[in-house]
Amino acid sequence: MAHEVQVTTDIDAPAATVWAMVADLPRMAEWSPENEGVTWRKGATATVPGASFRGTNRNGAKSWSTSGTVVESVPGRVLSFRVTAVGMRVSLWSYRFEEIGTGCRVTESWVDERNPLVRAISMPISGVGDRTAHNRQGMELTLARLKAAAES
Repeated sequence: MAHEVQVTTDIDAPAATVWAMVADLPRMAEWSPENEGVTWRKGATATVPGASFRGTNRNGAKSWSTSGTVVESVPGRVLSFRVTAVGMRVSLWSYRFEEIGTGCRVTESWVDERNPLVRAISMPISGVGDRTAHNRQGMELTLARLKAAAES
């Protein structure tokens, strides 16, 4: 059974501006409470479909790395990427942007794509037992931080 989480916030900034902030994946650590950094891999330098990156993450004393690949990238509208670890699917992250009034509505989505083996080894690696609840809380903080930065 797939676990999914969606969190939405309205930001008083144009969708294109906020999309550009999120699409600059090396900045993700500025918003995310778990991500510590993103570095481009295999010659990638921007969020275009197929671009590859490495993410480093931390939860308390636990730290781990993942690989990511951009799946969809439409400036000002959508950005999504798939995360894997040791060659196995972990999750699909998406950001959708919709113009509203003087700003935009941003929806961050996470879909758990872990197989039973990856789920079993995830808790000892990340220190997170309930990934769905943990990600919801982290996504709410991520969007609050993104909103504060975009509106400043």
